[in-house]
Amino acid sequence: MTFYDVITLPRAERDIEAAYGWMMNHAPSVADAWYDDVFAAIDSLGEMPQRCPLAPEAKYFKQEVRHLILGAYRILFTVDERNVRVMTIRHVSRKPLKRPPSR
Repeated sequence: MTFYDVITLPRAERDIEAAYGWMMNHAPSVADAWYDDVFAAIDSLGEMPQRCPLAPEAKYFKQEVRHLILGAYRILFTVDERNVRVMTIRHVSRKPLKRPPSR
């Protein structure tokens, strides 16, 4: 079995912090558990990331973009020979990306 290094890009880190901050203000009882769950989900991508389907955004990128659904959030990432790169974390209510997120 192949294991991948998982790299969380700065944009995804900012997205996580923003979502966590929103939850702390609006749903503090679930914020800490969500925070732990999102990092556990990201870590799980190191093993069999292709288990996740292509994201709707995939057609706008040169490299395959996949997503992992975690509750009301989508974790968007790419996979190459050695690495999984987590690009962004988005609420499912947001429209799909039309271009690569800035780093």
